[in-house]
Amino acid sequence: MPLAQAYPNLLVGTESGDDAAVYRLNDEQAVIATTDFFLPIVDDPYDFGRIAATNAISDIYAMGGTPIFALALVGMPVGKLPVEVMQRVLAGGQSVCEGIGIPIAGGHSIDNPEPIYGLVALGLVRPDRVKRNDRARAGDVLILGKALGVGILGAALKKGELRDQAYQQMLETTTQLNTPGTPLSEMSGVHAMTDVTGFGLLGHLHGICRGSKLSATIRYDSVPVLSAARHLAEVGYVTGASGRNWASVGPHTTLPVAMPEWQKNLLCDPQTSGGLLVACDPASAPRVLETFKQQGFEYAGEIGYLTEGAAAIKVV
Repeated sequence: MPLAQAYPNLLVGTESGDDAAVYRLNDEQAVIATTDFFLPIVDDPYDFGRIAATNAISDIYAMGGTPIFALALVGMPVGKLPVEVMQRVLAGGQSVCEGIGIPIAGGHSIDNPEPIYGLVALGLVRPDRVKRNDRARAGDVLILGKALGVGILGAALKKGELRDQAYQQMLETTTQLNTPGTPLSEMSGVHAMTDVTGFGLLGHLHGICRGSKLSATIRYDSVPVLSAARHLAEVGYVTGASGRNWASVGPHTTLPVAMPEWQKNLLCDPQTSGGLLVACDPASAPRVLETFKQQGFEYAGEIGYLTEGAAAIKVV
C-alpha cells in the first residue's frame, strides 16, 4: 500500500523521490523533514561544514518551505583526527544556520573511520504551497537557478589542479542557499520544483518528467555552466558519477548527433548544493526569474520547456 494511502497526512513520502518528506499538521501548517551528509569534498574543514549544511537545508527550500531548526550528524575518527578539525567543520555548519536565524538544536555523533558531516533539517510550509517534483504541467517552462559544473571542479580539486579563482567559484555556488524556494511557493504559476544534486540536471529533470508524465526539451546553449568548469570539462575532467547518471537517464534522452562528450558530461555532472529546477507557466517566468535575480542568483535562466508525451528528454 502506498504510504499516502496508509497515512493521509503524509503529503510527500517516498513515492516520487522528492527532496524531503512533508507531513500535514493542520490546515495551516505542514512540517518538512530531510537529511543529508557526506564525506569531505574540500580540504578546508570550515568550508566543508558550510557546504554540507547548505546542501541539506536547501531541500527545505526546494519544497517551498522555511527552515526552523536543524540537528547535526557527525562522524569522526577518534584519536586519528584532531578535535579542532571537527570543531571547524561544526563551526562552518553553524555559520550557515546562524545566517538564516535557525539553531542547530542537537544531533548525534559516532566514531567513524572517516569524517562525515551533515544535518537533519526541518521546516514549515502551508499544505497548499508545497512544491512537489511531480506536479509539472504541459506547456511549463523550465528555469534553472544555478550553473552546472560543481562535480567537475571537485574532480580537479582532488587531483590538486584547481586554481584559487576556480575554488572560490565552487565555494560561492555550493554555499548559496536556495532561498528563492520560499517566495516561489507563493506563486500559483509555479507547479513543480526540485534541486539539482547528485543525479545531475538530466537525472533530476527526468524525475520531474516521470512523476508528471511529461516530456522535456532542453536548449543546451541556454544551460548555465560555471566558467571555471567549462574549460576543465573540455579538457577531460569528469566524475565517475557522471557516467553512472548517464547510464540511468541515457535510455530516456536524445542528444544532438554532434554533441561532444564533455557537454554530455556536464548535463550529467553531479551537483553538491545545486540549483533549483522550476517548472512554471510561461506567464510566471519573468516573476520567477526576477525572484532569483533579486536574491543574487546571477546564473538563473530559462533552459527549456515541457510537453505532453512519454517521460523523455530531448536536448537541442
